[in-house]
Amino acid sequence: MEIRPPSRTPLNILISRLSALGDCVCTLPVAVALKKSFPESRITWAVDPRFAGIIECCPSVDEIQRVKPGFKPASWPTFETKFDLALDMQGLSKSGLVVARARAGKKLGYHWQRELAPLFSAPVKPDPSSLHVVDQYVDVARAAGAECDRADFGMQPSEEDRTKCKDLLSEHGVKGPFVVLNAGAGWATKRWPAAHFARLSEMIASKGISAVFIGGKAEADEQAFREVEQETKVPILNFLGKTSVRELVSLISLSNAHVGGDTGSSHVAAALGVPAIGLYSITKPARSCPYGQIHRCHYEVSGLKDIQPEAVYNTVWEAVS
Repeated sequence: MEIRPPSRTPLNILISRLSALGDCVCTLPVAVALKKSFPESRITWAVDPRFAGIIECCPSVDEIQRVKPGFKPASWPTFETKFDLALDMQGLSKSGLVVARARAGKKLGYHWQRELAPLFSAPVKPDPSSLHVVDQYVDVARAAGAECDRADFGMQPSEEDRTKCKDLLSEHGVKGPFVVLNAGAGWATKRWPAAHFARLSEMIASKGISAVFIGGKAEADEQAFREVEQETKVPILNFLGKTSVRELVSLISLSNAHVGGDTGSSHVAAALGVPAIGLYSITKPARSCPYGQIHRCHYEVSGLKDIQPEAVYNTVWEAVS
């Protein structure tokens, strides 16, 4: 099906991307491309409240609607504004419902639509050259009439949040270079072995670089950190759950590099231009690596355990030295 852009400049645009953290980051270039192409437009983003902090770091978004649609109609969003364009960038029932509730002249969506999403928007087939998911998202903006040669995330941490993070680092004795590491992941199969993280921490510590571990408050993330802590012979810092989402963005922006698997903070680092060393096995870097940094990724189809810490250290040291 041919997708034609709106017949007139879209003045009011709705983006529906509710979750999760990394996916919201990867969708930011859609808002940036639309704002650059249509600077007079007003862009509203519907997002799960847990991840609103990511959108708050993007000046291209004018309004944030915090929504969490459930089975009860009372949880469904309502919009007073009439939109010229509504985009379902998630392709699920919950994100499609947001678009369905919007009065919009045109409704487009990310091509991979599941559940009830196909009922509410027209899918945009990606360009054959768009291998990375970020480029596939941007193809939706192009179908809406935006011009974009390369994805721009437009992520800007606030100075207030950066100051808080600098104070937090100082309180924990971090006064020089540091690397943020994320030992957690949504799936256990996406986690690099704790012993490997421990060995990497020891090698970067030998260069006077602090190892700062980040993650959420979930028990799985805490357990992943404890396993690393038990394995390592050098002090490592536990920042899990000590920052808000916005502060996490600022913390990563202050770091010298990020190491992690296929997880949200890897995409935050890439969006900020921070060297992002990715660890991949069950997912392919060509589609989901930190955008523009596939040269820093390590991929072993046989399993993450076969990605050796010495090889990762070499990539980290090359990035920070």
